[in-house]
Amino acid sequence: MNALRNIAIIAHVDHGKTTLIDQLLHQSGTLSVHAKMPDRVMDSNQLERERGITILAKNTAIRWQSWRINIIDTPGHADFGGEVERVLSMVDSVLLLVDAVEGPMPQTRFVTQKSLEHGFNPIVVINKVDRPSARPDWVLGETLELFDRLGATEEQLDFPIVYASALQGWSSLNPVDGRDSGMDPLLQVITSHVPPPAVNLSGPFQMQISALDYSSYVGVIGIGRIQRGTVFRNSQVKVVGTNGPVRSGRVLQILGFHGLERIEAETAT
Repeated sequence: MNALRNIAIIAHVDHGKTTLIDQLLHQSGTLSVHAKMPDRVMDSNQLERERGITILAKNTAIRWQSWRINIIDTPGHADFGGEVERVLSMVDSVLLLVDAVEGPMPQTRFVTQKSLEHGFNPIVVINKVDRPSARPDWVLGETLELFDRLGATEEQLDFPIVYASALQGWSSLNPVDGRDSGMDPLLQVITSHVPPPAVNLSGPFQMQISALDYSSYVGVIGIGRIQRGTVFRNSQVKVVGTNGPVRSGRVLQILGFHGLERIEAETAT
């Protein structure tokens, strides 16, 4: 559990979230560099591909060194802000992407406010610093001012900063140097700054469902975060709705994410 990290990537639309995840998937070795994948592989919904934006939150996971990092790609368009709110309960921190030219935008304020209200200490990633018109120092100042206006604590104001070009596939702790390090600097900041999940392993199983999917094999798939205990295949469970009655059920299949695939498991904690 100490080698596990859960993060969401949040930003204004077109600030580079999905492109960044593409690079993390490839550079971590989760997807082969020779794999023939379309750009923005996380945008699998037909409408997303047509509009070039993320609409539904997507889950993926990568392995880097000895770490497992669960990542949620969230929508950046204001029309789908409810998706962002819903998935923040599944993570322990966020990467806040800010465009190195535009700086904080209206949706940046919304997603930042929600993450601060959850008590997260965000990692700020200033993206697109390779562009000729980039102004990372100004963007950093504007982001700091935004945090302050939103009532961030001193600890939240002391956020780590990573500079990146998701399009070119590199990150650095310096806006000028370190452009040959790939995404390792960002991954290092994630593993050192994001806390491991706080889970009571000895208690009875409890999981908060944040999204639903469907499989023709097992039926409804609940996607969420285990808050307590361990679940086994064929475990008997109680399903508690928001206002409805408690229903009895059985866990037919346990799945975890790895890259773009769902991997079957015998247990989960």
